[in-house]
Amino acid sequence: MSSNTFRFERSLVRFLEELQEHNNREWFARHKERYQAEVQTPALAFIEAMKPRLRKTISRHVTADAKKSGGSMMRVYRDTRFSRDKRPYKTNVGIQFRHAAGKDVHAPGLYLHIEPGNLFLGTGIWHPDRDVLTGIRAAIVARPKAWIKARDHIPFVDAGFALTGDSLKRAPAGIPVDHPLIVDLRRTDFIAIKKLRPQSLLAADFVDRVIEDYASAKPLMRFLCTSLDLPW
Repeated sequence: MSSNTFRFERSLVRFLEELQEHNNREWFARHKERYQAEVQTPALAFIEAMKPRLRKTISRHVTADAKKSGGSMMRVYRDTRFSRDKRPYKTNVGIQFRHAAGKDVHAPGLYLHIEPGNLFLGTGIWHPDRDVLTGIRAAIVARPKAWIKARDHIPFVDAGFALTGDSLKRAPAGIPVDHPLIVDLRRTDFIAIKKLRPQSLLAADFVDRVIEDYASAKPLMRFLCTSLDLPW
């Protein structure tokens, strides 16, 4: 399905709104066919529509995998084993286009979050492990101008992306507390978020807009990937 024929429908958001009110296994079981038709199928169609656009415009190393399980669409079931919140289902759609070298959500990638009243794009690396963090920090120290150029890329900033996520309270080991890039070097997430107007999800050109926004983040993704010796 091409981006010219794909568009999200209001029924997807409506289902998520209802799931927020009835987040239990009995309700979901009764409405599972609706979930498949109104949420899963269009989300997979969006991923399929993005596949050629990502390869052509962003990078051939970014994957779009339109599988019902284990692909770009995150599972609807919550992991409640270690959480006090025992609600069984996520009330959002999460879609990640991660680097081909990555095995999970902690890989460099691009993200779309669909939730009633909360629509946003993400890019970068979320909760990387210690070795990955060390590699990124070493790259920032070694190539500060390249990092600043990627972080402050004008189309990226003008698109509305902003770095966010968790940070250390103190300087990492081996990094001077007065390093000029200490704010970035204290980060434990290297992600950037762009909030979208909720109604933009239903626009006929949504795929085109998402690709344009992702393209503005290419310098950041390139810096992160090359820091980890990943092709971009």
